[in-house]
Amino acid sequence: MIDPFGRHVTYLRVSVTDRCDFRCVYCMSESMTFLPKAEVLSLEELDRLCSAFVRKGVRKLRLTGGEPLVRRNVMSLFRNLSRHLQTGALDELTLTTNGSQLPKYARELVECGVKRINVSLDSRDANKFAEITRWGRLEQVMDGLAAARDVGLAIKINTVALKNINEHEIDEMLRWCGEEGYDLTLIETMPLGDIGGDRVEQYLPLSTVRERLEKDWTLTDIAYKSGGPARYVEVGETGRKLGFITPLTHNFCESCNRVRLTCTGTLFMCLGQKDAADLRAPLRASEADEQLEAAIDEAISRKPKGHDFIIDRDHRSPALNRHMSMTGG
Repeated sequence: MIDPFGRHVTYLRVSVTDRCDFRCVYCMSESMTFLPKAEVLSLEELDRLCSAFVRKGVRKLRLTGGEPLVRRNVMSLFRNLSRHLQTGALDELTLTTNGSQLPKYARELVECGVKRINVSLDSRDANKFAEITRWGRLEQVMDGLAAARDVGLAIKINTVALKNINEHEIDEMLRWCGEEGYDLTLIETMPLGDIGGDRVEQYLPLSTVRERLEKDWTLTDIAYKSGGPARYVEVGETGRKLGFITPLTHNFCESCNRVRLTCTGTLFMCLGQKDAADLRAPLRASEADEQLEAAIDEAISRKPKGHDFIIDRDHRSPALNRHMSMTGG
C-alpha cells in the first residue's frame, strides 16, 4: 500500500478495546464513558481485518488499547494472528501494555511469537505513579516486567514526559533502564480528548529534556528504526537506546508508515487528523473481502501529508475530541 505521498504503509496499530484498568491523566478522564460492547468488533472480525491488511503489505502489527490485555479472550487473537509470522507474511506481532496483566499472559505471548513489548511506565515512585494513573499500583507493573523478562521478552519502556509531574525523574528512569537492560522511549503529551485537566501545565518539549540529559549522558544519534515514529540515540554510558517521540516539537510525518484501527473498525489514516474510514460496514457486508479491501485502498488514498499539534496558552482545548485510548496513542 502506497499513500499519495509515496510512503509505504507497512505498520498497523490495532486498538482491541477502549477499556483500561488505569486512568492515566494524559490519556483519559477519570470518569470515562466506554463504548457499548455491541459496537466493538469481535475478535474474529479483528482477525479478519488485520489479515486483510497483512495481505495488502502490512509487515508489523501492534495491538493496543486502552489496555489490550484486559480484553476477554484476547490471547485467542494473538494465537490466530501468529499464523502470519509462521508463513513469513508478517515480520512482527507486538503490543503496547501498561504491564498489569503480564504476570498472567507473558509466557503465552512468547508462545504466540511475540518477541518484544512496549510497557508504559511514567514514574517509579509509587505515590507519583498512583497520581498519574489514578487507579494503578506500581507493584503491578513491576511484577509484570519481571514476568516478561523471565520468559525472555525484550522490553522497551515508554514514558510520557510531563512538566512538574515526572520531569525530574527522567534522568533516573534512564539510569534504571540501563541497569535493567531496557530501552527507553520518551513521548510528548498529545492534545487528544478531554482529560479533565490543563495540558498546558503538562506539556514538556523533549528538546528541553534532551538538553538536560546531555549534561550528564553521552547521547549519539543513530540510524536505528523500530518501525515506528521514534528517533533514537545510543546512550554511551549504558549502551542502550533512547527514543524520542515528538509529535509537537519535531513531527515525524515525512516518514509516516502507519495507520490506526479502532476496536469499532474505524481506520484513522493520521493520528492528528479527523479524517477516518469506516471498515466495519464493508467487513460485515460480505463474507468475501473484496469490498473490505477496496475500502482499505480508498482510505489509504486519503492519508494526509501530516498533522500540526500545538499546545500553548492560546491552544488549551484538545486538537481532536477522541482520547488516546481510542487509538492506543
